[in-house]
Amino acid sequence: MPRIRARLDVLGVALLASAALTLTASPLASAAPSLAAAPLTVEEQRLGKAVPQEILRRSGFDSAAPHFVQALEDATSYRQAERAVLRHGSALWERAVDRAQGRGAARGDLSRDDDRPLYWARLGMTAGLRQWQPSFDMSAAQRARLLEGLERSSRGQDSMDFPPGKGVKRIVMTGFDPFTLDRDIRISNPSGATALALDGTWIRTADGPARIETAVFPVRWQDFTDGTVERTLEARLPEADLFTTVSQGRVGRIDIERFNGAWRGGFPDNDNVSRRETVPVSDPASQPQWTLTSLPYEAITAADTGRFPVYDNTSVTEIPAGQSAPVTRPDGPTPGSTARAGGGGDYLSNEIAYRATLLRDRLGLDLPGGHVHTPVLQFAAGNTTQITDPEFVRNRLDIIAQVREIIRVAAGDNGTG
Repeated sequence: MPRIRARLDVLGVALLASAALTLTASPLASAAPSLAAAPLTVEEQRLGKAVPQEILRRSGFDSAAPHFVQALEDATSYRQAERAVLRHGSALWERAVDRAQGRGAARGDLSRDDDRPLYWARLGMTAGLRQWQPSFDMSAAQRARLLEGLERSSRGQDSMDFPPGKGVKRIVMTGFDPFTLDRDIRISNPSGATALALDGTWIRTADGPARIETAVFPVRWQDFTDGTVERTLEARLPEADLFTTVSQGRVGRIDIERFNGAWRGGFPDNDNVSRRETVPVSDPASQPQWTLTSLPYEAITAADTGRFPVYDNTSVTEIPAGQSAPVTRPDGPTPGSTARAGGGGDYLSNEIAYRATLLRDRLGLDLPGGHVHTPVLQFAAGNTTQITDPEFVRNRLDIIAQVREIIRVAAGDNGTG
């Protein structure tokens, strides 16, 4: 036990430290010479700042990473470590969903609708797994597989299970992690909060009951390049009646994005990595420059879904055929043009919409689906330091309720625009 406790203490430091953590100074460095601890990512290094620690403490999620690290320390084989990863990853997702939906005791004083405890607790767990040195031989590739399993299980990506039988509509909805954290580390993402609030819930549509299954995706270019969207949705879309990818967009409005473009514009992700290139997909020879929403945008924009105005956004940025300079078109792309931004821009929100609708088309599905951009989630005027306030909570709750209503309207509509 003293050896395990010492190793846990060092791992605890890793969860709170910045890049200054050095392996040579760690007692773990000699524990398992076959595999050196991996360095923390840029995203994980933010975990030691005061705001993430306050969010974890005030939500009761500060225990998740230490319990997970203890389970890793108890593992005496790769299979045991694999089981610990899946058990604790799934438990973290379920705990976040239960909290958002009012089940179980409320720990701390943060409102239940807050998505940030899940985000920061997951980073604590991935940091612990990255720094862990097992007592048995394990390769770097095996560690990478454990990290992938932890990411998928703690994001709900491997638990999107629909009930069997007829008479039930099946809806897939996805959200995102917080992002632009170097601009304001307090940021919450209403799309991730909506995913937690709606996962496994039932809504009544004009055509009967519908079940919603959700997942959350990272704001990292590399994960999308590696196919995380396709791995998650390829088995789900064929059994779905509707899908909607959701992300945070513009201030004070909701947009139903009509067109999605095959272009990455280079804005830094949560690891401060930039990518400026054509969206990388399988079989690029058959890759279109644009994909289209099949959501019933006319019905959605006509409905009274909540306090934020909802727009059918048809603008794009393209390089017209035979030209070299990008131009903005308010009414969609012209024939033969090259994409430079969809209605949802040229960041990962556009990319998840592009990938999901391209997957729909490549699977040959006649399925309503597309992207919804929520309003920017704002703090109260004058709040530049506190991690929450009543207006911030109200804004998030209103966005969640309005996205739910948009999904209900879309699921009950028999047409597509």
